[in-house]
Amino acid sequence: MITRIAARHRTIAAVLPLAAVPSLMAAPARAASARPAAGPSGVGAKSALLYDATSGTTLWSRAADTERPIASITKVMTALVVLHEGGLGRKITIRRKYLAYAKKHDGSTAGLHAGDRLTVRQLLNALLLPSGCDAAYALADAYGPGKGRFVAKMNEAARQLGLSRTVYANFDGLPWPTATSTRSTARDQVRLAGYAMDDAVFRATVGRRTYKLRRTRAHHAYTWKNTNRLLGSYRGAAGIKTGTTDAAGYSLLFAARRGGRALTGVVLNSSTTDERARFTDAARMLDWAFGSTAPYRVPPASANTSTD
Repeated sequence: MITRIAARHRTIAAVLPLAAVPSLMAAPARAASARPAAGPSGVGAKSALLYDATSGTTLWSRAADTERPIASITKVMTALVVLHEGGLGRKITIRRKYLAYAKKHDGSTAGLHAGDRLTVRQLLNALLLPSGCDAAYALADAYGPGKGRFVAKMNEAARQLGLSRTVYANFDGLPWPTATSTRSTARDQVRLAGYAMDDAVFRATVGRRTYKLRRTRAHHAYTWKNTNRLLGSYRGAAGIKTGTTDAAGYSLLFAARRGGRALTGVVLNSSTTDERARFTDAARMLDWAFGSTAPYRVPPASANTSTD
């Protein structure tokens, strides 16, 4: 299933070339000669890594190999497993247990309605934009089949992709069975981002600010907004995924491209109190790499946008 991704190392000019991904296994201390060793200033994340996919160079990192909970960044792997099994036109019926599960664990949702029939493609938007745990369960249940089998597929995919310090206990990053059961490292997650962004559907989905569905006989009307506030506010931002739990703090896996140069990075636990900190951290890292001096201000969250 995922083996063919690991074997396919082709360069993608627009975003995060897979040919460069293996160099992420180099020591975190390795940095681009064009940048000072000190790295970006003012980054508060406990773990972070910034990677230049164009040159295949790790520009800067902090505690890049320390295992930490990753919250809803987990959903990147959820999406990748689904995408590489295919069947995006397949229709999935939303069951009450998907909604009850998200409510029980106080998870972010896409506001799905029981009885609605949505395509896999639509559910991927529900998964990755508003970070819907209800959508994650629906996909896992369909593609496992069953959530236990699906999580096993996620861990097998991690093994095949060389994510040696990544463990998935569930399909959405919620803190069960414990707050740290699902965990990874900054290096593993940036490596995963390279593989995920090689998929055109994934790339288009995480780069989308809003996704709307009109009401039909099959489903209610939906409007899903992306939780990644870099999109539309930071020039060149291309995705990827937010994540938040008490243990993980406010975290962000991100990508941006300017002038033919593609960067990807992650900040894990930028703050446990200020949800804007992850966006500020990411912007400071990107500004340092791009040589930008224009101040960045995090836009306010929309009233109906999750801060997951």
